[in-house]
Amino acid sequence: MDAVEIKYFIEAALLAAGRPLSIDQLQGLFDGRMTPEKSEIREAIAALGEDYEPRGIVIGEVASGFRLQIKGAMADRLQKLWEERPPRYSRALFETLALVAYRQPITRGEIEEVRGVSVSSNIMRTLIEREWVRVVGHRDVPGRPEMFGTTRAFLDYFGLKRLDDLPPLADLADWESLRVQLNLPEVEEDTTSDLPPEPEIPVLYPEGDEDEEPIDESGFMSESEIDEVNQRIPELVSGEEAVDEPDEEIAGDQSATASGGG
Repeated sequence: MDAVEIKYFIEAALLAAGRPLSIDQLQGLFDGRMTPEKSEIREAIAALGEDYEPRGIVIGEVASGFRLQIKGAMADRLQKLWEERPPRYSRALFETLALVAYRQPITRGEIEEVRGVSVSSNIMRTLIEREWVRVVGHRDVPGRPEMFGTTRAFLDYFGLKRLDDLPPLADLADWESLRVQLNLPEVEEDTTSDLPPEPEIPVLYPEGDEDEEPIDESGFMSESEIDEVNQRIPELVSGEEAVDEPDEEIAGDQSATASGGG
């Protein structure tokens, strides 16, 4: 198989795959005796790159291998082809992702310490489900918190071959520069922290409500009536009516009368 055939075959393979293919994967697509050397495959890819130079497509190399992709200058004019709008992510999510990428391995607590706000579970779950971030281990401290790092899918998505290809970043204040260099979508600025808002607790008796109807106190007991009830609590509990004992003087008169009559 000559160089031209190899080049055309690789072009067709990259177009059909729709995903990055490594040199080993490309080599495995050829039949046994016709399999070219890896160096020949690299030469064919370089030749394709030269052919595409004046055109709207290019061969990009990312962490997983090589892929056919459109040039950035064409992307804006081709937006109409994609009916589905790309998901919008918050600045908080991309700041969290940037910290993982630049300071990995890093724990959630360390991310919160740098950002100064709590990182919501939704952000970490989204990054993991998107396969941009994964758990790479546990910090050897009390509680053994999870340590996070980026994935090969993260490199592929942002068009990077390795982490060393990340643009330099002084701090998170350089967000706009990072967004442009990684071709990130514009995001809405967060006006609040990542913590969900606290639920409002209803006030049973709001103060200063001029429309509140006055309370009818006619059915309430007076203080003297309350004291009387408190004095009768023991007899109410025992279930017996209290009997008033007669005065000693009356009792003595009754006994004298009884003895005189006898």
